Amino acid sequence: MASHRRPKQPSRTRVTVLTTAAAAAVALSANAANAAPSEKLSKDEVKAKVDKLYEQAEQATEKYNGAKEKQQKLQKEISTIQDNVARGQEELNKLRDGLGSLATAQYRSGGIDASVQLFLSSNPDDYLDKASTLDQLSSQQVDALKKIQDKQRELAQERAEATEKLKDLSATRTELGNKKKEVQAKLGEAQRLLNTLTAKEKQQLAEQEQKRSQESQERASRSTGTGERPDLGGSLPGSGRAQGAFSAAQTRLGSPYVYGATGPSSFDCSGLTSWAYAQAGVSIPRTSEAQSQIGTRITSVGDLKVGDLVFFFNDLHHVGLYAGNGQVLHAPRTGTVVRYESMNTIGGPFMWGVRV
Repeated sequence: MASHRRPKQPSRTRVTVLTTAAAAAVALSANAANAAPSEKLSKDEVKAKVDKLYEQAEQATEKYNGAKEKQQKLQKEISTIQDNVARGQEELNKLRDGLGSLATAQYRSGGIDASVQLFLSSNPDDYLDKASTLDQLSSQQVDALKKIQDKQRELAQERAEATEKLKDLSATRTELGNKKKEVQAKLGEAQRLLNTLTAKEKQQLAEQEQKRSQESQERASRSTGTGERPDLGGSLPGSGRAQGAFSAAQTRLGSPYVYGATGPSSFDCSGLTSWAYAQAGVSIPRTSEAQSQIGTRITSVGDLKVGDLVFFFNDLHHVGLYAGNGQVLHAPRTGTVVRYESMNTIGGPFMWGVRV
């Protein structure tokens, strides 16, 4: 006969725990539901946060540019050293061959004559004072051995230098990768914030940005209907090359800001200035910080000339070209294009200008 056992009832403790957990889950869900609407940022709050993230991304971009420039420089230097070492090794081999078949055979086999071995030792300088030993060698051999010594020292120094630069290159590549990730993280965070806005709010922000660009260009341009030439007002004209750089930058009006870009179709801030001066036949450093240290420093806005470099923010992470009448021609930040803008609306203090 089948046994009918009463199902085991959960303990009172277990029931209490489960009930408490369920209640907590319901409470959390309710709180989340109630909190969600209040956590949604307004359009202006999103814009403020996005602008800050774009500024931080530009800061990281200039560090990225510096690391990239250093990487390229190190790669060239290492390549040059390696070429020198290869050529030096060929010269060394020829010098060794010049000692004659006997000396060469001794050197390769490790059974070097005592006098030759002393010349090739780690401390051969004092050997020159030992005339009795020198008498065992011909003057031609002595000259050949001296050249070998010099070449060995030279190659050792170059190999050590290459080793250090390779270490530096590895560290620079790591820094480059980290800065790239930092820039992308800031831009990604900004995009996520923008994605919380409605299509209408996004359109309103775009219209605000477009209006700002148009107003800036109108302030910086003559009323000729072209909207392309700056109104210098009482501003001083720049030198021929500065004017050439400024004119080149004008041809890029409307080009999008892209971090790390140096033209000709897109730019970041220092990418635009370095490209513009290159078109005028002048090579300037790649980053805004490095550009701020060249030429003649101009501390007063009133003394600026068209085409001078102008720097903003305490860490000098933004640069543009002075356009006259208190305006700057620059690549502002992600989401914008190359444009004129009042120096008062850049977002950071004017630090100084540089006349290249």
